[in-house]
Amino acid sequence: MVYYVIALALYMCSSYREVLRCLLEGIQWLLDPSVRVKVAGKSGISKARTRLGAEPMKRLHDELVRPIAGEATVGAWYRRWRLVSLDGSTMDVADEKVNAAAFGRPKASRGQSGFPQVRFVSLVENGTHVLFGTQMGPYGTGELDLARAALRHLTSGMLCLADRYFFSFELWTQAMSTGAELLWRVKKNLRLPVEERLTDGSLLSEPDISLGQAPPTWSRWHCGKGD
Repeated sequence: MVYYVIALALYMCSSYREVLRCLLEGIQWLLDPSVRVKVAGKSGISKARTRLGAEPMKRLHDELVRPIAGEATVGAWYRRWRLVSLDGSTMDVADEKVNAAAFGRPKASRGQSGFPQVRFVSLVENGTHVLFGTQMGPYGTGELDLARAALRHLTSGMLCLADRYFFSFELWTQAMSTGAELLWRVKKNLRLPVEERLTDGSLLSEPDISLGQAPPTWSRWHCGKGD
């Protein structure tokens, strides 16, 4: 069933039974081509997936999904650092009562959305678009809450990019503790002392730690135009 769930994600345009048939034909070829293959019906497939549950797939993801870029992968590196980004989004799930109860629905102009939605935050390897460290929750979950768990998957040798929404003293400190290098945008209304203006219009700043602007592990900020 684990292989079947993986196959469902790979062959999204095929029916549940067709995906199972292809999987069983492959197993038949590996074991004994003379054995007859009987494909289960929709009810049997549904019951088997219920018995499997979500936990084995989550553990498989957490143990195996990692950045995969090699040294020659285009767009995956900046100098010696592996480029990754922190980002979040939402995803529709099946319009079923259990999903609506577990994840909720976003509001719409005429009430609620037609589908329940999952909110997730991931680290993305820029050169390959591999999502790793993914954290999911109900639609009403804040991205910052999910980001705290996702940041644990940063490691030394990575350069993590993030949009201005994710900047906070707490998250920055947590991300720095992993050994990764950080390049995060900040909001325009964050007032920073100007230490040095550069020829391209950007500036260097050393924030006041006493105000909670940056942890002691960060000595200077490079701020571009509009940031």
